[in-house]
Amino acid sequence: MAVMRYRLTFVVGLAVGYVLGTKAGRERYEQLRKAARQVSQNPAVRNTAESAALQGRQFADKAYHVVSDKVGDRMPDSVAQRVKSLRERSANGSAGDDWGTSNT
Repeated sequence: MAVMRYRLTFVVGLAVGYVLGTKAGRERYEQLRKAARQVSQNPAVRNTAESAALQGRQFADKAYHVVSDKVGDRMPDSVAQRVKSLRERSANGSAGDDWGTSNT
């Protein structure tokens, strides 16, 4: 009988702890989500993120040209032609690429 009472008390305690824990967890999650939304909508944060993205694209463009210049003559013709067409596309100021991304 004592073992059954112990088990029942343990199960009830576990259930109460679970319910209270999930409620507190959900409230904390909502607080964190609200704080993250406020930070992401901050103009200073948005400007910094846009600036970092622009610098990243510029760096990637420079790296692309340096690498393609150094290994261009060692690539198979099919790959070299693809690189050449990509260079021409970027020189013409095309905003998109094959994956639907753009330089915005």
